Amino acid sequence: MKTFLLVAFFFLAFSKASPAQSVKHKPISRADFLRLMQTVADGLNENNGRKAADCFALDAIYSEPPNKQIYRGRDRIFEFFGGFKGRPKVAQMVWHHLAFDEQTQIGSGEFSLTYDKTVHGMVSVRIRDGLIGNWREYFYQSALDWNGFVLQNPF
Repeated sequence: MKTFLLVAFFFLAFSKASPAQSVKHKPISRADFLRLMQTVADGLNENNGRKAADCFALDAIYSEPPNKQIYRGRDRIFEFFGGFKGRPKVAQMVWHHLAFDEQTQIGSGEFSLTYDKTVHGMVSVRIRDGLIGNWREYFYQSALDWNGFVLQNPF
């Protein structure tokens, strides 16, 4: 009987998901969202793909609709951000406006990104378990700086 209980105990203990896999985080706050999004930008600005990619869930989806770019999973996003070697050049990302709905855990932001060319755009994200679960971006290439780009409708 003792042997049966011991075997059953070990079976249950090792068949259960690890604590890191089963932990559900409470919804994040607006301040947490701002820090998370700034960490993505900081990682890109430092050519540190790991720092930026670690803001994404393991099974995150990063896309530029409809199908211009799509990366599934943190590892693919890490590769897109330069992987272990980094990108050939350092990007410069700046957030202009970030908004976040704590109830739905959905946020958005306007950004400028310079990497060879300058683009200005918008991203929508869904937060899941404290990390970015979905990232959907839209952008326009422009020779203008941000102020010139929004000249007709600044705020």
